[in-house]
Amino acid sequence: MIFFKKGLDFKLILLFGIPGVIISFFAGYLPIVIPESLLKRSLGLFLSLYVAFIFLRPNWKAKASSRNAITGGVLSGFFAGLFGAGGAVRSAFLAGFDLPKSVFIFTSGAIGLLIDTGRVSQYLLSGVRLNSQLSITLLLCLPVSLLGAYLAKILINYVPQKSFRALVSIGLLLVGIYYVLLPS
Repeated sequence: MIFFKKGLDFKLILLFGIPGVIISFFAGYLPIVIPESLLKRSLGLFLSLYVAFIFLRPNWKAKASSRNAITGGVLSGFFAGLFGAGGAVRSAFLAGFDLPKSVFIFTSGAIGLLIDTGRVSQYLLSGVRLNSQLSITLLLCLPVSLLGAYLAKILINYVPQKSFRALVSIGLLLVGIYYVLLPS
């Protein structure tokens, strides 16, 4: 988010994020009782079907309205809590808004931070804990993610706005296929 702060859309973040946080908190209980492979395959199928829809209807866009932002927040929060992979679903919904690149990236990051806070809170309250090895890995991933964000900031300048949505869709399709074929 630091690298894309010019894309701040406070209203969209609140409309999308607040319902997402609330729903992700409650949906965060579901992965504790539903098998992970079933969840990942379901997410993969959903993403693959969404991308097929986008490619069949390339001019489709969700109207950038408060109602659609709230709906997107609810769906994103639910899928984040359920699948633990809210970024892909959030990107799928935000791609429909056809936002400028910097707004898309900043908004997605800010909403992800909010929604994942709700989801992780439920995990902690439900007794889920990371072992010490995973905690160390998480700490080591922080500088790697900052480097990745910095590289994205540089590379995104080479992606024309008109190609950005297609690029996001291809990424979603690859994630979807991966989850369908390799859910464990």
